[in-house]
Amino acid sequence: MGFQDLETKIREKKALIGVIGLGYVGLPLLRAFIKSGYSALGFDIDPEKVRLLNSGKSYIGHIPSEWIAEWLAAGKFEAVGDMTRLCEPDAILICVPTPLNESRDPDLQYIEQTTVAISKALRRDQLVVLESTTYPGTTREVMLPILEGTGLTVGEDFYLAFSPEREDPGNPNFSAERIPKVVGGIEPKSTRLATALYGNAVVQVVEVRSAEVAEACKILENTYRAVNIAMINELKVLFQRLGIDVWEVIDAAKTKPFGFQPFYPGPGLGGHCIPIDPFYLSWLARRQGMPTRFIELAGEINTSMPRYVVERLTEALNEHRKPVKGSKICVLGVAYKKDVDDPRESPSFELMEMLLAKGADVSYNDPHIPILPRMRHYDVPPMTSQDLTPEFLASRDCVLIATDHSAYDYDYIVRHSPLIVDTRNAAKNVQEGREKIWKA
Repeated sequence: MGFQDLETKIREKKALIGVIGLGYVGLPLLRAFIKSGYSALGFDIDPEKVRLLNSGKSYIGHIPSEWIAEWLAAGKFEAVGDMTRLCEPDAILICVPTPLNESRDPDLQYIEQTTVAISKALRRDQLVVLESTTYPGTTREVMLPILEGTGLTVGEDFYLAFSPEREDPGNPNFSAERIPKVVGGIEPKSTRLATALYGNAVVQVVEVRSAEVAEACKILENTYRAVNIAMINELKVLFQRLGIDVWEVIDAAKTKPFGFQPFYPGPGLGGHCIPIDPFYLSWLARRQGMPTRFIELAGEINTSMPRYVVERLTEALNEHRKPVKGSKICVLGVAYKKDVDDPRESPSFELMEMLLAKGADVSYNDPHIPILPRMRHYDVPPMTSQDLTPEFLASRDCVLIATDHSAYDYDYIVRHSPLIVDTRNAAKNVQEGREKIWKA
């Protein structure tokens, strides 16, 4: 089989798809391809994930088990933990984490380990696509040498491209197949194959000149959001001192039909993209001897938000003649965004750690996360989600709204709580008991 045969196989949906990393990006991506008519293998190093998927069960709240059961019943899917089977797919899509290390530099260990695993099974006429967010140059400088170390040549024996993941967990309006995909290959044949592949599964493919352009595209998208959120967070602090409600200002400003896009403040950035990806770009800039002052300043502002929230909470308790030490504080929401069960980089963990360090008696509630997961960067003891009974709420000195889940009845919460610190403007429509609400 050669290039033309592989292209035909892809266009006729006879190619077998392999997705490495079965998480918040990998599973929706699998759905897009299976829904469009492909068969797929899902690879993951976590044997429990493999076991659950092969029994038709999902472990992600907004991804229903019915999806998995349908794939299995149709004979379109198998979850795999054996990486030697990477020789089987015609197209391998990589969706693994790209965190920061302790010094906030890029940590590419998962990309590198995955690429090594692929290289051990790599055969002729396979397309490899990296989807994990990273700095421009990763696909060419990190992955390509490992894959060509097999003796195979890109553009002749195998094909390599980058197509950044664009996933908004929990957003029903933008499932994976409804989000345009940017595609850039290491060379033209790789771009052509990747474009054909995604073109069969998603609403639109945007072909760019190189893998580096595609990599830079994703970094731009997330840096744009991080910088604008930082500006709003800084204005929130300023407007609070001026006695102005920043959320009311945003609502007024977004009535302008041109030249303005609303961004909203919060207790800090969360998720696997926005708190991390701009640092990939600033790290790359330092390698080029260039400072990225805008990005660094935005990072400083956003990372200072949990401290600001704790300061506001301290002020609120002081008004009630109570110190933080010994106060019973319930954090509402530990997911990084509303209506999902994803706790990655959630500012709630830093808030809890800071409150615990000040001697507070901390509890939490999250309808999507019944047991608090261990987070390697935070020293927070094991907890379980507490039921929001009237008695429990009344027994707290303060309820801190960190994530504005739709499941919360804010009228009920305000009615039964002595004090509310609201970081999301979640209680904006509550009429009774507004004197209890402090915005942060």
